[in-house]
Amino acid sequence: MDKLKAILVDDEQDSRQILSNYLTKYCPQVELKAECKNIQEGLAAIQQYQPDLVFLDIEMPFGTGFDLLEQLDEVNFETVFVTAYDNYAIQALNMSAAYYLLKPLDIDELVQAVEKIHEERKQSKDSFHVQVLLDNIKHENERPKKIMLPTFEGFEIVPIDQIIYCEADDNFTKFHLKDVIKPLLISKTLKHFENMLPANKFVRIHRSSLINTDYVIRYTKGKGGYVTMENQVELEVSPKKKPQFLEAFKLS
Repeated sequence: MDKLKAILVDDEQDSRQILSNYLTKYCPQVELKAECKNIQEGLAAIQQYQPDLVFLDIEMPFGTGFDLLEQLDEVNFETVFVTAYDNYAIQALNMSAAYYLLKPLDIDELVQAVEKIHEERKQSKDSFHVQVLLDNIKHENERPKKIMLPTFEGFEIVPIDQIIYCEADDNFTKFHLKDVIKPLLISKTLKHFENMLPANKFVRIHRSSLINTDYVIRYTKGKGGYVTMENQVELEVSPKKKPQFLEAFKLS
């Protein structure tokens, strides 16, 4: 693939101009085909140009960037979401391993995202990130349902209600899943997933353990104590984390 055919959709003229200038100056692998100010123009440009990449503002008048994607029968392009805020949107984007940029735009982050997408599109034109994201967005008033985990071989899409607990392993994290014997080893830190997974269900009980409270079957008292998970694994609760753990069960 020589160049990425791209369009951008943003209701703010200044934002469109800034991104267009950055792409022209710093991303030579991108060929910008259209600049659109609303969902309707964006849908028309996608149909006309069949882009490889869409830069999509999340918050727009009369709808969101997610609304645009849901109107498509098939998403066969990669998406970089652009947003100034919206905590739920950021969590959903992280859960799906989707690309996003925060306003005001950082040039280095833009270049890095474009380079990764350019390499990925050489290998495949599937957009699993967006498929997982849209599934999670449908449950906006609930916790997100799935998380995309990059592995050494590719990626795994895991329902979060199947995660029993996560275990720190240096700069990696082991995911222990229901009905799966061998844990998934993911090359991101436990802190990364602590910030990503829903705080109303996942509690850090130790520097090495992040648990899904739905799978706790027993707590044994002690200085910190320890929990027994549904898979019969016993995990230590550090004294420092004990109040947070007990609060999750309203036992403090």
